[in-house]
Amino acid sequence: MFVEARRRVLRLSVFGLVMLCCGQLAHADESAPIERGAAILEPFALRELDNGAFGLGKMLARASDAPLTDAALFALPSMIPVRKALDAEFDRYVDKHKTTLPNESIGVGTSYAFQLFDRTMLDSSDARFVLAGVVNRMDRAFVDPDHCGEVRLLYRLTRTTPPEAKDGEVASPRLPMTLNIVLKARSDAEAKNNSPSCAEIAKRWLATSDLQLTGPELAAKLTAPDGPLALIRPENIHRIETNLQIAHAPKSAIRDFRTDYMMKVFDYQAASGTFEEAVLEDQVDRDRLLADAALAREFKAWLLDPVHLGELDRGTAVIPEQFLAKVAVAPTPVGFVNSDLLPAYGLVQGSAAGQGAVFTEADVVGALEKAAAQGIVLQNIRSVAGFERRLNDSSCGGCHQTRGIGGFHFPGVDWMTEKPSNTVVVPGSPHFFGDQVRRRDILNAFAEGRTPDFSRGFASRPQLRGSDELAGTVYNDGWGGHCYASHAAAADNDKSFSTWTCAANLSCQTGPATRFGMCFIATR
Repeated sequence: MFVEARRRVLRLSVFGLVMLCCGQLAHADESAPIERGAAILEPFALRELDNGAFGLGKMLARASDAPLTDAALFALPSMIPVRKALDAEFDRYVDKHKTTLPNESIGVGTSYAFQLFDRTMLDSSDARFVLAGVVNRMDRAFVDPDHCGEVRLLYRLTRTTPPEAKDGEVASPRLPMTLNIVLKARSDAEAKNNSPSCAEIAKRWLATSDLQLTGPELAAKLTAPDGPLALIRPENIHRIETNLQIAHAPKSAIRDFRTDYMMKVFDYQAASGTFEEAVLEDQVDRDRLLADAALAREFKAWLLDPVHLGELDRGTAVIPEQFLAKVAVAPTPVGFVNSDLLPAYGLVQGSAAGQGAVFTEADVVGALEKAAAQGIVLQNIRSVAGFERRLNDSSCGGCHQTRGIGGFHFPGVDWMTEKPSNTVVVPGSPHFFGDQVRRRDILNAFAEGRTPDFSRGFASRPQLRGSDELAGTVYNDGWGGHCYASHAAAADNDKSFSTWTCAANLSCQTGPATRFGMCFIATR
């Protein structure tokens, strides 16, 4: 049901379809893949890794060599709190739906207006999480410099019993849920001894960029003593992140189609040996801030401090936990118009009538002036609108709403299809691939002993880092790229977005209520 629902979303959503098609074309035609040296996406190597030490069961320290089914996964003592927290969120979601939309039915199955994810799949012996990608995130070393940032193992929920063959080919029965194991790039002991160094780890990853190997040969190279995955062990686990399509509402007489994605984070607690519910990084709790004036004042004072404002601008702010939420529900698609579907809606004056905003326009303008007076050069937040957009796309939910494939940035490689080398499903979103230039630049800085620049652009427009690799592609200014429609007078343009232009022969085409749009061939 959910696979078909996902297909309907992609068929109906012009935005999603354009992003998906462009992502496939731009990625498939690359003679040198954009993710080289920063991610492992080769399907046959991933299959080999999943069947070995990087299967989910082995990573969670399970002795058996048999694949870890969902029934066995959520029976593990370490995972019982995860299942309990997911169930509680499902119950809250359904209760809220019944209160706010009492005339729209909700439940499992196509007979309901809102079609819920079938939680029984998490108890099934016919489903498991398979390794769908390995991603280097040393670009996050600003959060944890001692461990050189992170490496992520991304697993996709999949039925283990394939459906009957159609047209002579067996389709992969993937389900709309991912589970990410976030690991420290090096262990506590390695960090204490500074061996290997962050430079050495970066060199190991970059050394894979020119490998022409596939399958078991590539897997063996990656896991060799000098390979990048030799350092990735269960003792490096820091947390688990889950993302699932909690409900889908097909288009009806009373609403456009909508799909809600629920994200949660669970930190590993060594003392108890369990994964415990935690706040989502930079996912501000909008409801609490709007309801608690004292908390809102505290948050405003913290965020508008020039140092923290500069960190928000660069994408390196680490917002204190007291302002954050433990769940994000991200509706898609959201389009380009500001609405209450966005996580920061209502926090900035003017975005929501009738609500007491946390930040007035004067607050933001004053903070920008104060930062400039202190010599802090801002790259992205150069207006009130830039501040609000940064608040949105810095959050987990807002980022996944921007240039994602549905609610995912990494649906993952599908190696369980009958012909995985011929699959047309792109493994990552335009946001994921557009950020690879920045991530590789940071890896090169580590390898060369330079201080990395951890800053990043908006989720809609990647940082180019002096590279022309993304010029004319969907990731930047090509067909389907996100853009800002300039005013005739340059002085009227928003300085936060004035560089969001389109390549030659393309124009920025927008809707009637916004100046944000997408690059398409100019119409006459």
